[in-house]
Amino acid sequence: MKNRLKIGLFGFGTVGQGFYHVLCESKGFNADIVKICVKHEEKPRSLSKELFTFCKDDILCDPEINLVVELIDDADEAYTIVKTAMNNGKSVVSANKKMLAYNIREFIDIQQRNGKSLLYEASACGSIPIIRNLEEYYDNDLLQSVSGIMNGSSNYILSKIFNENMDYNEALAQAQELGFAESNPAFDVEGLDTLYKLVIIAVHGFGVIADPDKVFNYGISGISSFDKNYALENGYKIKLIGQVLKSGEDNITLFVMPMLVSPDSYVYNVEDQFNGVVLEGLFYDEQFMFGKGAGGDPAGSAVFSDITALIHDYRYEYKKTKYHKKLHYTDNVDLEIYLRYKNEDDVNCFDFHNISEKYTGKDNKYITGTISLKNLIKNKSYLDKPGIFIAYSGINKSSTN
Repeated sequence: MKNRLKIGLFGFGTVGQGFYHVLCESKGFNADIVKICVKHEEKPRSLSKELFTFCKDDILCDPEINLVVELIDDADEAYTIVKTAMNNGKSVVSANKKMLAYNIREFIDIQQRNGKSLLYEASACGSIPIIRNLEEYYDNDLLQSVSGIMNGSSNYILSKIFNENMDYNEALAQAQELGFAESNPAFDVEGLDTLYKLVIIAVHGFGVIADPDKVFNYGISGISSFDKNYALENGYKIKLIGQVLKSGEDNITLFVMPMLVSPDSYVYNVEDQFNGVVLEGLFYDEQFMFGKGAGGDPAGSAVFSDITALIHDYRYEYKKTKYHKKLHYTDNVDLEIYLRYKNEDDVNCFDFHNISEKYTGKDNKYITGTISLKNLIKNKSYLDKPGIFIAYSGINKSSTN
């Protein structure tokens, strides 16, 4: 993309304003924002009214605009914007992780057909350049797993619970007050945000396009003081972890859930709104990436990085999807978990292969033992009952059952 970039921006919320701020602070950058499309006409704006439009076709059908930057929350609308822009011969930068996770196969095909680029570093881990590194440095079969804290909002809440003795509701309210969590926090605290990021990471890290609806995700909203005390008494903290790892020769598995993290883990001391990602491979052991995962400027800087890459005609090659030896998603894996519950009936549907510890108290009971990921997926709705909470110990193995 040798000509000056003429940008059409969709969305001017936290990330959109963060991107605009980063762009304005960057000297000598060969780009202009031509139009910004927003949803609410009545909302006051700090920029000139002439810069804004409320009709998406003013950007999508403008031949002068050669780059669309999509930074809106609505995944369905984002899909329409990105697909139309690319079919109209425009390159696109997006941060919409849900839209990408559900439609990435189609967008790979569109890029291969029309030669335009779709870049989305900001969709994965905020300011951490995980996608570009997976594409360029880890573009071989040595990578064994990618795991870590991928949601700054939930990590902020857990940090307050473990470091400042807040309860969940108090920590959530503070995160909302500071803008780290939305008024409806389910996307973050139930693990959906991490799930969509993990699906995207699996494509670039392992060449596998997984259906988000078939991947297990479980969040932190059910955590109690009992779970916190159990973790601390055993030398752990609880972190919301997303993990994709090789399982045997031909498979990978993905899941999102709270994890009991020991002090020797890289992510043990990742606190507040920060993200931390651990990459493990044959011969190079573990490597760690750390950075801010929430906030307008960190995400805006990732968007800006994608745009500078487009100036040099960069595009994803999806190298792992082209390997002769294809990997496949499986849920046929055993995991060791901690399960806290109240009534014996609550635990009967969970088929533990073995139990290493069992505790029965007046108000709470727990079991630690090995269970199949397939069983957890089957009983996902049951896990949402009040009085139940699970956490992963970090131990897994391929299942033979």
